[in-house]
Amino acid sequence: MSKGLTRRSMIAGSAASVLAAPALAQELPDTVQIRESLSSTTRRNTASFRAIQWRAHFPNLRNGAILVDIDSRALHLWQEDGGYHVYPSSVPQSAEMTRKGRTRVVRKVVGPTWRPTPNMRRRNPEWPAVVEPGPNNPLGTHALYLSWTYYRIHGTHDTRKIGRRSSSGCIGLYNEHIAEVFGMTKIGTQVLLI
Repeated sequence: MSKGLTRRSMIAGSAASVLAAPALAQELPDTVQIRESLSSTTRRNTASFRAIQWRAHFPNLRNGAILVDIDSRALHLWQEDGGYHVYPSSVPQSAEMTRKGRTRVVRKVVGPTWRPTPNMRRRNPEWPAVVEPGPNNPLGTHALYLSWTYYRIHGTHDTRKIGRRSSSGCIGLYNEHIAEVFGMTKIGTQVLLI
């Protein structure tokens, strides 16, 4: 490889050409470049992200669609117009805490209040019953409530969790990413965890 040509510049060039193509007509690349602002650990984790075609998982894009891939720790979002976005995420710590299948967004909250589940309180009796919005809230700045009781897609103030098996069942995103996802998501958005 020449001095001026690096893997990063090749990916950036590929991403720029893909972004210039119309959203519905483009061929998705094997890898998707994620923002440079991510931590080096998360950037390493996102190097294995693969673009996914929505048609393999959803019958249509009515109200948009979110797919969470537990193994790759990535959240994929398609807007109704076909716009596609991918974000690094935290996922449940163990298979026992992981729920897979279809659900939907039933509520959206800016500045959510966190209440540990009964199981969390049994495992951690020292935890408070309620944590109001703010820097100590495990739900971060925004939360998408799913039709499954106790399950959310939410932000986190603890950025070390992203890209890891670190949650008690929810899907976590960086606060700046959940704000973007929140803005592109509707009540009724279909969600699939695989």
